[in-house]
Amino acid sequence: MSALELAAAVRSGSRSARQVTEEHLARIAAGETEIHAFNLVTVEAALRTADGIDEQLARGEDPGPLAGVPVALKDNLCTRGIPTTCSSRILEGWLPPYDATVVARLRAAGAVMVGKANLDEFAMGSSTENSAFGPTRNPRDSSRVPGGSSGGSAAAVAANFAPIALGSDTGGSIRQPAALCGVVGVKPTYGLVSRYGLVAFASSLDQVGPLAATVADAAAVLEVVAGHDPADSTSLRQPAPDLAAALGEGVAGLRVGVVSELMRGSVDVNGRVREAADALARAGADVEEVSVPAVAHGLSAYYLIAPAEASSNLARYDGVRYGLRVDGPDVTTMYSATRAAGFGPEVKRRIMLGAYALSAGYYDAYYAQAQRVRTLIIDSFETAYRRFDALLAPTAPTTAFRLGEKTGDPLTMYLSDVCTIAANLTGHPAISVPYGVGDDGLPVGVQVLAPALGEPVMFKVAAVLEAAAGSAAAGGAADAGAEVGGIR
Repeated sequence: MSALELAAAVRSGSRSARQVTEEHLARIAAGETEIHAFNLVTVEAALRTADGIDEQLARGEDPGPLAGVPVALKDNLCTRGIPTTCSSRILEGWLPPYDATVVARLRAAGAVMVGKANLDEFAMGSSTENSAFGPTRNPRDSSRVPGGSSGGSAAAVAANFAPIALGSDTGGSIRQPAALCGVVGVKPTYGLVSRYGLVAFASSLDQVGPLAATVADAAAVLEVVAGHDPADSTSLRQPAPDLAAALGEGVAGLRVGVVSELMRGSVDVNGRVREAADALARAGADVEEVSVPAVAHGLSAYYLIAPAEASSNLARYDGVRYGLRVDGPDVTTMYSATRAAGFGPEVKRRIMLGAYALSAGYYDAYYAQAQRVRTLIIDSFETAYRRFDALLAPTAPTTAFRLGEKTGDPLTMYLSDVCTIAANLTGHPAISVPYGVGDDGLPVGVQVLAPALGEPVMFKVAAVLEAAAGSAAAGGAADAGAEVGGIR
């Protein structure tokens, strides 16, 4: 059942929240050893929350639109009194004294947290192999990565451990794992969803968003967590968007551009994107290719801006205020030993790169130049959106790669985000929708991009693609007499 179907069943009384929670906890118990989607499964807390929802219903109260729906939370979202590790040893033993705003809003909507999902340490990675607690495996093929950095969240949804999850997206960290795991992933407009309680990686790029099994479920979660938050100084003074109404409106008359510079994927991935473009054209959209020239420089700009911001944000982990502390004979030695023991290789690599880019004599040549390139990318997309209502591209250049395949070559790993980074640099929304499979039978994600606050149009396009993908899969299964790729 989808999240919306589960919530309707709980609210109607045909199912109890406890029953739904127990079923999902049983699935986690059966499959978590193989997948490792979670750093922590919150069994007792989940059952207490579920019982509280059932008690509300017994009193005639409405627990909210996500009543009884299990949710996995990426382990960089603060949860009061429950460990938040960012998959790093340096936060060992830290219990946040408050909930992130998005967590509080999910609780108020009746959702039931079943666990804290694994991630690349401090959200730095594209495969969830950088976690201090071990890698997550892709439920579609356990020899493959789930993507990253929100790989645990995507895997939890793909394995049906939870119908919805929250992740964070700094350069594609929701959308890329969504594509590799065959689920829906949304990066909202920057500022539409509060970052209060999200442990910062790169503050001008980070954004919280949903992962879900269906487009409608993702829309419902975004409606719950979006909206102005006075605790976040970057929060837009915008109400949560009405997305449910947009899902059935279709794409007739919409102008959709296929970004030629982002068609850099494998032949089979590009083929799925072109099939998706054809499906939109059949549904009444005006589809054509478009050039966004500056996007070609996105990867270079991102890997200067993001590490620079990370080097500043991660300076607070010093062994004094919270988390891990390695004692030494003086403060300088303690500080150095704590950070050496607490941070993993990828985090250290990015801190050093960012500190170098911000250092005297190099700031203008690297960080300032990257910000100028970022402005060019924003201008290029604004030019494209004068002609088009939405844009189309691959989410990831390939399907899920094998565990260990790219860990020895950071640059090759970084290229996994080449199609997703632009939306973070511009602050615009984007969504990944599963669209068929590659030649290896693994999921392919098609990405829909829209201008700032263009979520309603983006979800219109996503809903049509989801329906078209379902029809194509059903037709293929009928022709072959079997399921296509095993994707729901």
